[in-house]
Formats: sequence, structure tokens, C-alpha cells
Amino acid sequence: MSERRRAVTPVPAGWNTWDVRTHTGMDRLPDGPRVRFGVLGPEGPVLDGFTWRDGLDRLGPHTVDGSYAEVTVRAAGHRLRLEFAGGPGDVLDALAESTGVIVLSVEGLDGIEQQTDLTATVRAGGIRWTVTTSAPGRSIEGPEDALVLAFDGAVEVGFAPQRGAGPYRSAAWPRGATSHSEAAPDRRHEAALTAERTALRSTGWLADAADALTRAVTWNTVYAPDIGRVLTPTSRDFVCAERKGFYGTWALHAWDTFFTGLTASAVDRDYARGIFEQILPYADQAGMIPNRVSDDRGRTDDRSQPPVGALTVYQAYLAGGLSPGTRDTALLGTTFPALLAWHDWWPRARRGPHGLLAWGSDPVAGDAASATLDRARRESGLDDSPMYDEARYDPATRTMDLADVGLNALHIADAEALADMAGLLGERATAGRLRAEAAAARTVADRLLWDDERGGYRNLTSTGTHDPHVSPTMLYALLGGMPDPGRAATTAADLLRPEVLGGVRPLPSVARNDPGFAATYWRGRIWAPMAYLAVRGLRRYGLTGLSRPVVGDLLRLFLHEWHEHGHVRENYPAVDGENLTNLRKRSDGLMAWGGLLAYLAFGELADARPDGWRFAHPGQPAELCNLPLGDGRLDVRAADRLTVRLEGRVLLDLAPGVVVRAYQWTRDRVTGTAEGVGDLLVTPPGGGPPVPVAVRGAPRSFTFGPDGAGDVHEGSGV
Repeated sequence: MSERRRAVTPVPAGWNTWDVRTHTGMDRLPDGPRVRFGVLGPEGPVLDGFTWRDGLDRLGPHTVDGSYAEVTVRAAGHRLRLEFAGGPGDVLDALAESTGVIVLSVEGLDGIEQQTDLTATVRAGGIRWTVTTSAPGRSIEGPEDALVLAFDGAVEVGFAPQRGAGPYRSAAWPRGATSHSEAAPDRRHEAALTAERTALRSTGWLADAADALTRAVTWNTVYAPDIGRVLTPTSRDFVCAERKGFYGTWALHAWDTFFTGLTASAVDRDYARGIFEQILPYADQAGMIPNRVSDDRGRTDDRSQPPVGALTVYQAYLAGGLSPGTRDTALLGTTFPALLAWHDWWPRARRGPHGLLAWGSDPVAGDAASATLDRARRESGLDDSPMYDEARYDPATRTMDLADVGLNALHIADAEALADMAGLLGERATAGRLRAEAAAARTVADRLLWDDERGGYRNLTSTGTHDPHVSPTMLYALLGGMPDPGRAATTAADLLRPEVLGGVRPLPSVARNDPGFAATYWRGRIWAPMAYLAVRGLRRYGLTGLSRPVVGDLLRLFLHEWHEHGHVRENYPAVDGENLTNLRKRSDGLMAWGGLLAYLAFGELADARPDGWRFAHPGQPAELCNLPLGDGRLDVRAADRLTVRLEGRVLLDLAPGVVVRAYQWTRDRVTGTAEGVGDLLVTPPGGGPPVPVAVRGAPRSFTFGPDGAGDVHEGSGV
């Protein structure tokens, strides 16, 4: 495990906002000072709290490495805005602006050696640090290991280690600058410009969804000192007791981590790989990845969580390049063994009614709550879902007495993703075994879980009757490839009726006409992971007429919460007029997996699939820029036409009525298939003049070499 820890990213070094207890400061890792800002209240400094339930106003841009971050909070009746230029290295510059008295607390010190109006010398981690301020501050009482200063009005603060006899001068300072007070404004400005230039960006129909997704991931990254590594739980508020959360200082959950890694893959490939790898070392000897691990509450040895690991890892891999040659093969190599072991654990440990898979919980000595229905429900990730209200726990199988459509479909899709990963890694025998298992499981599940009377897929009880409850997990059957195309279309259309799972707030976690619908938590709220998996099922069958409006409605929900409150939600309201901001245990304010709703919308313009990329005009002006690929930064812009650019160079230029799919680009060849009606310009890999392709309804496949020579022919194959 130690080797794995050294390999993960981000590396726990430099200045960043990784102290789980606060959004309003930076720590210098691994052993430097802790810097916090606050305001002076009637009873003294207010430096703590600032959660979504208590004073956190707006989280600004935040780079992965901490080189730039911005945040605004409110406390004691005052607004406090902070800007940080930190990141790798030793130098930190900060700006604090407030309508009240600003408090600076420099903590974790071994001593304070010298202090003047504008500078101080402190010791921390065996290093002397120079603290400079743009305005004189007055000392106020604080902890013994801290330098605490108060400032009237805005203040710029700099931190740098001393080197030799004099203060340290950073190479990042502008020419002529000899102190932090001179260098800080330019450093912050340059850091802000660099962050803006390189960040994932969206406009138009997507609005600033890309910014929201990015902040939900980067602001939730924390440092866990007890294990010496950086982690990205879905929410730092949720896991930290000091922030009114449910754990000590950190916790990881299985499917939360995989979905967080997927959203992070749109921000930074190395960052995403590090997130995926965080949960994998905690698999037990049988291969089971636990539902949860944490510092104070240990691990859930009795249960796992939904098997979405291979699905998300493989999707992140596909989205990492325009061809296998530029994708992140290291991601597959580091995750595949654990994901395969987890996949094989399910049929050994969770065979339920009729030989199908069912959610369960194993008995654990000393844990009286293990091997119960409640714990089996928690393995599903859907906790209080009405689907399991009538279920019972069967000690003989250690599962519910209910075979679950969602679990069986996910396990089939997991096998397919793992088979593709195995093929790419050269493990042909394993790939063949997984494909055969997926095909056999699909045949059995389709036969047993299809309910002729209701005309749809339903969970199956141990007595052989189909359970009537309906949720988006019924659409997972499409993700697992169970129905033929005709049945898939009719099933999806029936489920997406407004009174069932459709409407302007689509995919509530249980159907609106279900007796168990209550518009609360998993009894009716809209959850991004569930929506993501359901839409993936629709897209598998090319049901664009159904998936596109669903994605658009989900995007509107996502953007409304972001623009109104600055929130990326744990879950979203399925009914009008519900305010989630004060529901402490029912919808966290900034949860990384909420970004999946933005990720789905990105897929309307650019979607990486096993056979290649799909590019399409969403029907409205939109822009998605700086997608991080192994080939470079990819930009997709929809206006009068759709253009796809790689590092500024146009790859595709297509009319709004044309869809390009199965697109792959290498330095030697470009291939793809065009459908619809309109014209298409394809730039050959050698950079020559674009080659026109006329599209008149029937699919047209194209292949071009570096000089533009190639072939265009009717047909869907490439």
C-alpha cells in the first residue's frame, strides 16, 4: 500500500486548501504552518465554521494544485473575500477583503522570533518563515502556537521560507520585486489568469456548468494526516465532525469515490486517476470494496456498494484521448486487478433469489447491526428507497429476498467494461471469460426480471412474483443491454411518462405514481448518480429523442441551484418550491457527484464511447473548452455549425443536422461515421485542407490519411 500511496496524485506538498476543517485558509504540506483568515466578532475572532449551513457564501475558482483559489464567507455580520496564490513550492500570497476587521491566524508554529509592523519571523517544521503584510496589524490573543493579527480593511499577506542570511526571493516574483508586498499582486493576478486560461470552461446552453463541476471536486479535496495522503471525499462538510458532518476528519465511500473520479476526469487526468485509486487499497482479501472507510468509524466489512467501478474508470479512460494511443493506459493498469476481484466477489457473495444477484450484508462479529435488512439496503446505496420496504433479509443467502434489476444490470455492464479493459491490457482469456459471463447473465436476467403483466422490468421476489415498485434502476436494464431495440424503446418511453419518471424534473428516485413516493431523500429526490446510469442506458440504444430532453431538464435543475445558491447538490428536488438549503441530513450543499448532471450535458456535444467519440450539435449555442486529453486540449463549439478543435486546430466542422460518431484521430489516420443531413468538413491528420463529406441521411463512414487521401462510403462500420 505504501508504494501505491506514493504514486497517487495530488502529492501532499505545497500550499493548498486541504485542511478539512476550513475553507478560509491554506496549509503548507507536509509540515509547514497553517494559515487561516476570519473576522473579528463581538466575542472574538471567528475563524471556524463557514459550512453551507453556516456562513459559506460562494466558492470561487480553485486549481487542482492550489496555485489559485478564491472564496467568500460571511460571519459576525460581515463579508470576507479571500484570494490565494499557493500551489507547489514554498511561497504563498493571499488577499483578504472585508467590511469588518480581518483576522489572520498563523498556526502550528514552533515559535515567533521577531515581529514588526509589516513583517514577522516565525518557525514551523524546522524552517524559518517570513510573514509580510501590506498594512500594520495589531496582535490579539490566540492559541500558544499561533501568530494572530487583526487588520482594519483589506490586507495582502505573504509567506516564504528564509534561505541563508536573508529572506527568500521567489523566482515567480516579477523583475524588480524584492518583497512579498511588491510581488503578491502580480503573483495573484498571474495565477488567476493562468487558472482561467487552462480551466475547463463552458458557455451558452451549458452556461457555467463546467465551472460548477470543477469547484465541486477541487474544493472537496482534503489532506488526511493520519494516513499521509490527499483524498477527495464527495463532500468535506459531510465527512468532518468539526464541520457538522458525520465522521472524524475523513471518509471515503465506494461508489461516491468512483463517480467523483469520473467527474474529475473532465478536469485533470492525473487527478482523476489519483481519486479512483483512493478506495481500491481498502478491498478485503475476498475482493470486496467496502461501502465506507473512515478515520473514526473504521470500515464496513459487512457490505459493499453498487458495482460502478469499471464503468466509471473505463469511461474516464475513453474520455482521456482521441485514440487508444493517447489515452491513460496507466489508469487501466493500476485499477484493473482490484476491479476484477471486486466483480468476481459479487456472484460468490450475493447470490439471492432464483440465482440472481441481490443486495446483502455479511455477519460480522461484534457488529450487531450486520446481517440485517437495513445494512442490505445500505449496500444498494439507495438507503430508504421504497423498493425495499417489503423486502426481508434471508440469513441463508445473506441477501434480501429480492433480486434487483439495478444490481444485475450494473454487474453485466461492469463485466462488459472489464472485458474491454482486459482486451486493452492484453489479457485476452480474461476478456473472453467476462464477455461470456455477461452474455449468459443478460439472457437469464432478461427472462426472469421482465414482467409481462406490467410490460417492464421489475425486481423479483423469492416467491417468483414481480415487485410493483418503479425507480430509474429499471432503466439500468438498458445499460446492461438486456432488451432488444424495440423493447428498449417502448420500455423507456413508458417509464419516462410525466406521471412515472418523466416531467420537467425527471428521474426522481422512485416513480411519482408509486405509493412510496414522498419527494424526500431516496423516496423521490433526484440523484445525479442514478440519473447518470439511467441516461447511459438510453444512450446505449441511441434513444436520443428521450435522453436529450431529460439531460436538458436535469441541466436546468443543476444550473438553478448553482446560480441561486452556489450549490452542487447531493440530490435535487423533484417537486416545485422545495428549499434544500436547511436540510442538514438530506442534501449536502457541495457534493462532487452532483457534477454528473453537468457531465451528462457535456455528452450532448462530445461523448467518448468504446467505438470512438460522438460529436453533435445540441440544438442551442454552447461551448465546452479545455477538455483534458492526452492529445491536448479539446474545444467543442456549437453555433451556426459545430466545430471541434484540438489545441486550436479544427478537426471537424459540421452542419447542425450532422452527427459524427466512432471518431478516432491519430497522427496517421482519422476515421469516423457521419449521420443525418448536411455537410461535414474533416481535417486530415497531416493538417492539409479539410475534406468535404456530404451526408444525406444514410450513414457515411470515412477514413483519411495524413495527405487527405482516403475513402468515404455508405455504411455504419468504420
